[in-house]
Amino acid sequence: MNSFHAKVINIQSVENLNIITFTSADTTLKMMSLDLNDKLKKDAKVLLTCKPTAIAIAKNITGELSYSNQIHATIRAIEMGQLLCCLQLHFNGVMFESIITSDSAKRLKLQINDKVTALIKSTDLSIERIL
Repeated sequence: MNSFHAKVINIQSVENLNIITFTSADTTLKMMSLDLNDKLKKDAKVLLTCKPTAIAIAKNITGELSYSNQIHATIRAIEMGQLLCCLQLHFNGVMFESIITSDSAKRLKLQINDKVTALIKSTDLSIERIL
């Protein structure tokens, strides 16, 4: 699992649906949640988590995307398997990983030091704990 230290900067709630906005290493992240811990308040520091398989990779993208979480990162390591490829990514001092298909990695011609955009749906981000 990937972990990101973050700070809550906004909480929007309508009935049981919540959109929480965070800042992490100068990047804005958003999470959609049905349940919200009563201790979670604006300015709270949290540890966010996301599965490596929930992080899509884009290279040389242009245009608008619906993904709330777009992290501009650099590939630091690539482990190419027969079916899956594990990418070690770096952004603003934070290391995390993405697991994509090897076919996708080959199609994108991914290499170490490539600049990519890691895409995470707001439903795939969760709070591991409040710090």
